[in-house]
Amino acid sequence: MSLSIVDSHCHLDRLDLAKLGEDLDAVLAAARQLGVTHMLCVCIDMGNFPDVAALAERYPQVFASVGVHPNEQDTRDPGVGELVDLAQAPKVVAIGETGLDYFHGKGDLEWQRERFRRHIRAARESGKPLIIHSRDAREDTIRIMREEGAAEIGGVMHCFTEDWSMAQQALDLNFYISFSGIVTFRNAEQVQDVARRTPLERMLVETDSPYLTPVPYRGKSNQPAYVRYVAEHIAELRGESLETIARVTRDNFFKLFSGAVALD
Repeated sequence: MSLSIVDSHCHLDRLDLAKLGEDLDAVLAAARQLGVTHMLCVCIDMGNFPDVAALAERYPQVFASVGVHPNEQDTRDPGVGELVDLAQAPKVVAIGETGLDYFHGKGDLEWQRERFRRHIRAARESGKPLIIHSRDAREDTIRIMREEGAAEIGGVMHCFTEDWSMAQQALDLNFYISFSGIVTFRNAEQVQDVARRTPLERMLVETDSPYLTPVPYRGKSNQPAYVRYVAEHIAELRGESLETIARVTRDNFFKLFSGAVALD
């Protein structure tokens, strides 16, 4: 069986195509050449949802989410009902990305916490798992997840950068841990420690492209093909084969995002 890796979190609508040959079809073909067969294009605000949904409709290997990122302050905030309705669109498999970001957020951030709560409620109502972003907000992230019953629907802690203690709490709440190109960075010892400890059956890999390009292409524009290097690095950290990491994270993706259907 040929290699099949899933990029569980990317932003195809935000790729800098001027640096990638001006052709999204070529970007997806390059991913396929490196064994990347499926990807989840993640929404960050209501303004870009139509583009995200259209990409998923156009490409069989692409799935979509709906949600508003915690850093998007000057944007329209959807209510629970709207999120639930949009989550019924073809190929929308998740709610998010949502969560808390106290690194970029300034001042009173209660609006972030209220937005996060609405997304969790929408996930529970729609039956679609959550994609959670958390930066410098570990205590409030876990607290709100517990208070809102996020464990009932589950999801993924995307681009995980916190410590093993937070990872354990997220795992206990029925969440997966996803690793981005950060795990390949030389100074990322904390993330690498979590990558070694996370149970294989609860692990995903991602690019978060066009951001966070992994070694050996750090400094260049990221793209879904490069999730292979994330998987390779995790395989090396854990003493596993690339084939094992690819297979397990692929299976995990389709288990978590049960609305996603694998290509034959």
